[in-house]
Amino acid sequence: MAISKHIEEFGGLPVVDVLAALEDGRELPAADAAAWRIALEYDDEKTFAEAWQRFLGAVDTGRVTTVVIGNWSQEEPEPLAGPLAEITGAAGRLPALRALFVGDITFEECEISWLQICDVTPLFTSFPRLEELVVRGTGQDWEGNGGLELTPLRHEHLRRLRLEAGGLPGSVLRSVAACDFPALESLELWLGVEMYGGDWTLDDLAPFLAGTRLPALRRLGLQNTTRQDEVCARAAQAPVVARLEHLALSMGALTDEGAAALLEGQPLTHLASLDLHHHYLTAEMQQRLHEALPDVAIDLSDAQKWDDNWRYVAVSE
Repeated sequence: MAISKHIEEFGGLPVVDVLAALEDGRELPAADAAAWRIALEYDDEKTFAEAWQRFLGAVDTGRVTTVVIGNWSQEEPEPLAGPLAEITGAAGRLPALRALFVGDITFEECEISWLQICDVTPLFTSFPRLEELVVRGTGQDWEGNGGLELTPLRHEHLRRLRLEAGGLPGSVLRSVAACDFPALESLELWLGVEMYGGDWTLDDLAPFLAGTRLPALRRLGLQNTTRQDEVCARAAQAPVVARLEHLALSMGALTDEGAAALLEGQPLTHLASLDLHHHYLTAEMQQRLHEALPDVAIDLSDAQKWDDNWRYVAVSE
């Protein structure tokens, strides 16, 4: 599965491409009634800085709650550092910002592991009232510089964090684990594969599975890995699971071995949902899951066919 479509909703609001709307002469909705998408088209003559300034001039930014950042490169992939400086530099003009998506970019625009994300710490420090953050991509520049980074910090208001990647570095997981997020209710990590930077270890997941530094956590996603069976075995014994409402172990190479570990571990009947979509489970194991957890909404969609040699995650390159 590649990311082939732009998001249409974010933060509970419909996404509006502000540049397209302005160029078409459409009337813009109220500033707080849309998730404002700022993005360049391929071979666009504008720079991201120019597009960003046009957005700031067209919308009552004091009332903007939700922003979606799409493609920031005119042609070849470019580092996020410049656009990020534009975004954080306008923090004073965006006092109501509560939800931010960085990297609403399809595979046709740029593969996820080529998206040159940088140190995103300034997003947390510049927007202390931010409640939801999604960052897609991890990649370095062509000389191996940069890449997704985060300095451990405390953020009082963040409630939802999702890092989408073809491979999350262990350093990033360790930094997230070292942060203080007292209000965080939902954490989703696309762990990815080693080929695209996913050099994390199972020990890097231990703080999330313990949950001691995430007192408000109710949704946990540890997804998109070829090691999904091992992640499931850890989750089956994890202290945090007993207080979760939603658990996602999807998008990876989950087999009957991992599913059996889940069923043989601690009770999961308290969950509202268990997301296992994109999996390699037999029909018999799928039936066993439904029978064992009749009151849990289990997502077993996108079943994959496999042999003994090849099992793929949903999103890698």
